[in-house]
Amino acid sequence: MDRLIGLDVGDRTIGVAVSDLLMITAQGVTTIRRTNFKADILELKKIIEEYNVNKIIVGMPKMMNGTIGIQGEKVINFTEKMKAKIDLPVDFQDERLTTALSEKILISADVKRKKRKQVIDKLAAVEILSTYMDKMKRTL
Repeated sequence: MDRLIGLDVGDRTIGVAVSDLLMITAQGVTTIRRTNFKADILELKKIIEEYNVNKIIVGMPKMMNGTIGIQGEKVINFTEKMKAKIDLPVDFQDERLTTALSEKILISADVKRKKRKQVIDKLAAVEILSTYMDKMKRTL
């Protein structure tokens, strides 16, 4: 069976989550510390192969008014370069407020600031992928 992978692409990290085999839930996998594009792609390819992923969902950081800003342009640029190296379909998911929501969840769980920094991107990727899967279920 195939799975989806969700990515929260930032300047310094990429949060990674994958769906379960039934595509009902998303689980955080890792946070990739970005060093260079080649290394980022190698890490993603390993995860894609390990989890038998067949589609990539990338969080799109839109502005609150729905437009695409500087960070959104960076994500589009990364995604276009990624598509040239990884031959899988890619879809974008609006990620407005996912990091803020993830931060609130971690604070309410009494996770210390240092630990929050280590897992927030992974949790944001879970939110991105969960939102995408919920949207898919509603359109069926």
